[in-house]
Amino acid sequence: MNFRNIFFNKLASPLFQVVLLGFVCLCCPGMFNALNGLGAGGMMASDIKLVNSANSALYACFAVVGFFAGSVTNTLGVKTTLTAGSVGYAIYSSSLWVYDRKQISGYVIAAGAILGCCAGIFWSAHGAIMMAYPEEKNKGKYVAIFWALFNIGGILGSVITLGINLESGGSGGVSTGTYTAFVVIMIIGVFFSLFLAPPSMVVRNDGSHVTVTKHAHWVQELKGVIHVWKEWRIICLIPAFIASNWFYAYQFHVNAVYFDATTRALNGTMYWGMQIFGSLILGFILDYQGLTRRFRALLGAAILFVVMMAIWAGGFAFQLTFENDYDDPIHWTDSRFGRPFLLYIMYGLSDALYQSYMYWLMGAMSNDPALLARYAGFYKAMQSAGAAISFGIDSAGVRLRWASLISWIIVFISFPGMFVVANQIKQTSDPTEDADNDTSLSDHVVSVNEKPTRHSTDEKYEV
Repeated sequence: MNFRNIFFNKLASPLFQVVLLGFVCLCCPGMFNALNGLGAGGMMASDIKLVNSANSALYACFAVVGFFAGSVTNTLGVKTTLTAGSVGYAIYSSSLWVYDRKQISGYVIAAGAILGCCAGIFWSAHGAIMMAYPEEKNKGKYVAIFWALFNIGGILGSVITLGINLESGGSGGVSTGTYTAFVVIMIIGVFFSLFLAPPSMVVRNDGSHVTVTKHAHWVQELKGVIHVWKEWRIICLIPAFIASNWFYAYQFHVNAVYFDATTRALNGTMYWGMQIFGSLILGFILDYQGLTRRFRALLGAAILFVVMMAIWAGGFAFQLTFENDYDDPIHWTDSRFGRPFLLYIMYGLSDALYQSYMYWLMGAMSNDPALLARYAGFYKAMQSAGAAISFGIDSAGVRLRWASLISWIIVFISFPGMFVVANQIKQTSDPTEDADNDTSLSDHVVSVNEKPTRHSTDEKYEV
């Protein structure tokens, strides 16, 4: 009996829950990144317009649903929401499998829209778990653990691409069996999500419990959504939210133009690999207990600013040496390979530093899963809107030097608001202050150190 209690206590620990969340994200959005890493969803180049149309529908729905995803999470609960959201990834992967067999293009576009809606609620629930479950002193490390597991999907996709290109010389799409494997892995991810513990059962190492809120009326949830739009810290971070995925379109375009197919796959492998390294390094810095949390927030922002400005300055200087019509893609055996390769993997490092810091900063603003679910949904909505605009600019054929400059400027203007918010971070987050700041949480907060009672059937405790 004692062993059983110890076993279930370990399962309900924040570390196990975040690791389990990482595996869900590895199998679902991670494998989605892997699928996109195959180029045109792994299909022939002639089908790229279809995949782009599906991605357009995906990001449009993602951006819209993301604004309200926090309310969906708070109404259904994180476990139900994450499971429902993960199903969308399997549907999208299955649409590519069906297209490969039956050439049904409408299903691919519809699946993109469905995935956009599912991804919106998925990432909201993910944010509530990752930012609210850990102790405050471990939030950076737990973000790093999640980010490492998540990016294994991107690495896997690049390795598959590398193998395909080495075997076929860079031509052709993937086999039907590959799509089948992706669908199966994503279904496994859905299955993993069923083992997530409800917030009321999660107990941290220090004995404290996750802040839990009772199921709120939909009017209160609507007020909560409106509150996010009005909160000054979120307003300050909007430029950072938009910038966080803006640069993908430019970076992936450079990889496609400047390098041959085999080298692109190698670059992708190292790009995602550096994401793991960057997130781990920053996570330990942000959790260093020898400094106050406010100082760590400012130090993290300062490190991020210096790294981002240095990388983008070097990137813009490199971009001045070629343009969209570059027609001499290089292989890794070329003498010109070294510096561009280093720059590209540094782009991956900077992406991990940027997004890991944003998650840590939002997590430092509150410990309440309901509020953090809204933050995460809003973050992903603005992020998707920025990505949609960026990919639209890229599709319009804007010169790469201007795309590089725009990306650099957008990253630069995100830092003033970031520093303002970092300067206001407190040593610990007070759940009663969260309730004061968000009227939708008033009278619904259960103390972070108080375990919710379960003897009453009249009240339903959910995130």
